[in-house]
Amino acid sequence: MAKNNLVWSQKIDVDSLLNVALNEVNKDKNYESALKNTHLGMKLAPDYLDFHLLTGRIYQLTNAKDSARYYYNYIIDKKPVYEDAFTYLINMEIEEKNYDDAQIIVDKAIVFHPENKDFRYKKLTIYELQDDKEKRELYLNEMQAKYPNDSYFKLHYFIGDSRFKSDRIGVNYNYTFFDRSGYGPWNFASMQYIKQRNWGSAIARINYSNRNANGKSVIDGIQYEAETYLFTSKSSYSYISAGYSSDPIFPKVRLGYSFFHDFKKGWEGDLGIRYINTEATNFTTAVFGIGKYLGSYWLNLRSYFQFDNSSVYPAFTFTSRYYFNTRFDYLTLIAGYGTSPDERTTIGQIQNRLSLDSFRLGGGYYRLINDHYVTGIQVSFNNQEYAPGVKQIETEIALLLQYQF
Repeated sequence: MAKNNLVWSQKIDVDSLLNVALNEVNKDKNYESALKNTHLGMKLAPDYLDFHLLTGRIYQLTNAKDSARYYYNYIIDKKPVYEDAFTYLINMEIEEKNYDDAQIIVDKAIVFHPENKDFRYKKLTIYELQDDKEKRELYLNEMQAKYPNDSYFKLHYFIGDSRFKSDRIGVNYNYTFFDRSGYGPWNFASMQYIKQRNWGSAIARINYSNRNANGKSVIDGIQYEAETYLFTSKSSYSYISAGYSSDPIFPKVRLGYSFFHDFKKGWEGDLGIRYINTEATNFTTAVFGIGKYLGSYWLNLRSYFQFDNSSVYPAFTFTSRYYFNTRFDYLTLIAGYGTSPDERTTIGQIQNRLSLDSFRLGGGYYRLINDHYVTGIQVSFNNQEYAPGVKQIETEIALLLQYQF
């Protein structure tokens, strides 16, 4: 009994010593004193590897990297159940740009901790930092198959897919009819060419719009647009757009810019501005958006604050998608309030609609067929106020067909 009490009291003393050392590192930043205590702890309890782990951490924080490596590797060789030892060593090698060494360690970590996806995320990070596109693609395909609902891998899979070289040509057609007698229908058609490269993508588009009333065409016209998505880093990209038309059915000038940033763990935010110049006026819109990947779901809320004649008119759009295999295969549900400058079919009337209520709901299905044909259909309903207190229901059917080569 006396021997057991002695062992127990020593254990308490060793734990107290470890707590003192931890406080000296985390709170006091007194690394010299903490190092003395960890060395004493290793002497008193050589199998108590928490002292070795903290010693390695102190050496890492004080830039004694070789000493830190020694203690981390000692723990990994002795008792690889210590996940923190792997994590600290992997991060240190990545910081030092020793990517080959980091990959060896992360592979070993995955063997001993196969259910810890953080190590699998680290492996993807290493491939991205090495700019090894082939290994990155193979690994992402493997992880997509293993974890089909993992939002981190899905987001990176879609981002990576958008960097591969491809071209698409396509057409869109939107047909809108109204429950108001003698009004409509509207026709909107668009032809586009999309050039996708590892730097981003460029889009050239020609739009045609036609509005009818009482069985006759009352106005039509053509708009020319150019857009680009530019990757500015591994975690951000920019959207730039410009449009011009000499026909009053469209704004004379339409300009746009947004900056998108990946905040990790499936979160993405965007901040932008839009400018529209019409025959009657011109106004600017501030754009704020936040998106989140949740397994196979993508959720996005974008808000628009439009400034016109010293007044501010808000608009909101909520978009949800459920992805199947590729970024072109998904079901979507869209709900919104107000009129935004990103809605092409109504942009010619945006000046008249800014101060009027609008409630929208729609859904669609998009699919990639035979790796070449991007198809889609979407139906939406808009409860639109066209004069103060007077509303109409607008039903829009949108069709998409693109050929990828």
